[in-house]
Amino acid sequence: MTAATTPVTGTHGTTTAEHELAALQREHGRPLFALLLRLSDGDRQRAEDLVQETLVRAWQHPEALRTDAFDSVRPWLLTVGRRLAIDARRARQARPPEVGDAVLENARVIADHAERSAATVDVREAVKTLTPQHREVLVLVYFQGASVAEAAAALGVPPGTVKSRAYYALRALRRVLPGYATDLR
Repeated sequence: MTAATTPVTGTHGTTTAEHELAALQREHGRPLFALLLRLSDGDRQRAEDLVQETLVRAWQHPEALRTDAFDSVRPWLLTVGRRLAIDARRARQARPPEVGDAVLENARVIADHAERSAATVDVREAVKTLTPQHREVLVLVYFQGASVAEAAAALGVPPGTVKSRAYYALRALRRVLPGYATDLR
């Protein structure tokens, strides 16, 4: 861009400043994009946005480009682009990370408090229908977190009996709680 250039409307409705900006992008766009791509950790979309923002700054401050203090405007463009990239990185680090729609679609849905309470009541009622031996094993192994060996020692029965009782207790619960069968497998 030259110091004598003033915005003059051309034959197709474009101004001289727009022509100069297009020339600026053709001449310096690739090196600017390469720098910003590295500073954006390979994110092409972000790098393209930063190139566009850099060129907008050049358009907003034509006086910075029309000085005779330097032979090329490339150092000014690269400096502005680098500062914009640093500002963008700081802004991203200052706020919580963004999540895409795919993450939300795969997120586990947690039932609300009312559903959990209703399920707890249903399971308690179903456990009451079990024989005392099956109920003891379930309480020890599933509700209190005891291992098979610990449950066997507490009940005074062999470990195989604990495993068998747990199997048959879960099978009986599946019949009593058909809507919860997938949770008990």
